[in-house]
Amino acid sequence: MSFAKADQLLQLALMLCSRLGGLTLDEVETTFACSRRTAQRMFGALEGLLPELESAIDDDRRKRWRLPKSRLRDLITLLPEELASLDLAHAALSRDGQNVEAAHLASLRDKILALVPTNRAARLETDHEALLEAQGLAARPGPRQQIDASIAAAVTEAIKACRLLEIDYRSRGEPRPRRRRIVPYGVLTGLRRYVVAKAADDAGGPMRLYRMGDISKATVAEESFARDPGFNLQAFANRAFGTYQTEAEFGPVAWRFAPEAAADARGFEFHPGQAVEEQPDGSLIVRFDAAGHLEMCWYLYAWGDKVEILEPEPLRRLCHAYRRSDFPATP
Repeated sequence: MSFAKADQLLQLALMLCSRLGGLTLDEVETTFACSRRTAQRMFGALEGLLPELESAIDDDRRKRWRLPKSRLRDLITLLPEELASLDLAHAALSRDGQNVEAAHLASLRDKILALVPTNRAARLETDHEALLEAQGLAARPGPRQQIDASIAAAVTEAIKACRLLEIDYRSRGEPRPRRRRIVPYGVLTGLRRYVVAKAADDAGGPMRLYRMGDISKATVAEESFARDPGFNLQAFANRAFGTYQTEAEFGPVAWRFAPEAAADARGFEFHPGQAVEEQPDGSLIVRFDAAGHLEMCWYLYAWGDKVEILEPEPLRRLCHAYRRSDFPATP
């Protein structure tokens, strides 16, 4: 057996230990980008190596394989690269003002390190510190929104427990906050953070976005709610270019990047649903469906006159007066 195949078998065994519901052939095919026959051979090889491997038919008539969690405990080793990735993620969360999530990640890091045998911990810390120094872990300068930790904690608790949230919230144009009761479904994070929620007195109405920076007080209510099973937070987020969106703006978007900027534009994913069209003159057209014209305008300003808005027309009018020609570089 090659080292690559052995590594894949170990990775599969670790996945089986970490997933309570086990794994199906379809999931192994997707994870390892392999054929059905290869996935079957992988499970066959594990069954020969690990007699504890068990299989059963689930409610959807699919065969699932499971492995007891304790079976590979002594073989699991925390790598310095993995520990460094945790620290990088913690720094990114802290930098973006997500202090509650950063605290959770720091706690997870401590719990993981507590499981590392003493004889491995010293070498791990040495390699980890060297790796962080090489990666240049540092706080990125730039603006970030400050969110009250108690408000963020209340939002998280309400979402997790499916409880109504009472907030003191100031809408744009209002002189002072007023009390609202909302049904929270999730949080969108970007330049600003938004709570995705419905108004409690309009549970059948549309999803709304509440800026967390404009919530001055948040309390988890006693009343619970049932989540709409048809709502998908990721699908909702994908309808926007940034974080904010309105139904009236949602629609086709098309940008043409000039030939001299096309190479830089190819290095970006502007939207998860984008389609890219190479043009004979070397320019690049990017198309996607989204809302959020103001955030698009903020972003496109950095490209100066190297980008042309083909559609929609309201976005073209919004950006037209701000297309500069004197920027020395593109993003």
